[in-house]
Amino acid sequence: MPIVMSLREAVLHKVHGKSKSGLREMIEGSIDAQEAALPGLGVVFEVIWKNIDRTKQDELISVLQGQLNQAEPTPLK
Repeated sequence: MPIVMSLREAVLHKVHGKSKSGLREMIEGSIDAQEAALPGLGVVFEVIWKNIDRTKQDELISVLQGQLNQAEPTPLK
């Protein structure tokens, strides 16, 4: 009988038990990689977001807003 997992469950299963350096390698290897890696980063971000306090969430939002405001948007085709 096949095991059926959601994407979220599959990502969490894949990263469970990784060392700090293993997690860093996974994150850095996903940055600017094929778009298939983006959902995995989303799951990792969700774990971070749910487990940090409001102050750290606000800090992340500030960094994100600052970087997005500096970036040139890619023209839509």
